[in-house]
Amino acid sequence: MAGKPKLHYTKGRGKMESIRWLLAAAGVEFEEEFIETKEDLEKLRNDGVLLFQQVPMVEIDGMKMVQTRAILSYIAAKYNLYGKDLKERAWIDMYVEGTTDLMGMIMYLPFQPADTKEKNLALIIERATTRYFPVYEKALKDHGQDYLVGNKLSWADVHLLEAILMVEECKADVLSAFPLLQAFKGRISNIPTIKKFLQPGSQRKPPPDEKFIAVVRKIFNI
Repeated sequence: MAGKPKLHYTKGRGKMESIRWLLAAAGVEFEEEFIETKEDLEKLRNDGVLLFQQVPMVEIDGMKMVQTRAILSYIAAKYNLYGKDLKERAWIDMYVEGTTDLMGMIMYLPFQPADTKEKNLALIIERATTRYFPVYEKALKDHGQDYLVGNKLSWADVHLLEAILMVEECKADVLSAFPLLQAFKGRISNIPTIKKFLQPGSQRKPPPDEKFIAVVRKIFNI
């Protein structure tokens, strides 16, 4: 039997968090090897296991996979979270790309200068409520089903829930004008594997604090 996937990244969310979410939703146990110093990262680079000298890197099925999108689509396909045909896959991809754009804005917020943070936070809320969330609200309304694509759980649903929770950390009542997304959040959060991941003590990572940001800046020279 193959071993558990092993995740190589810092001890925080970043680009690895969506990978943790997807594995957890699929009910897959995984191990983590944390990069805590610049030397840890250099060792991985010198060992030749990082195809493009970058993390995240996931050891899975005998591969050392890099590039977040490649890792996520592999996991989604392997664990039947990627639709039943090409059209469903295309919709899942579109929805995921949308949430990825929104989550990227949030991910980089803590690393921005204090004088631009407030403006960018306002932009995140504005984009979430006028560009992104209306799309998902309309999709759920138009087809009247519990999930975004194909009436079964997919990568798109897992990614959207992660994005919703990230935006709610910025503004708690951000879903107030989106009743179907509120219901969606409740449904997806209660899927047993996801519910388990949302409990304290899971491998889900907390929002980045100042201490973690300082560590990341040091490791990656930013």
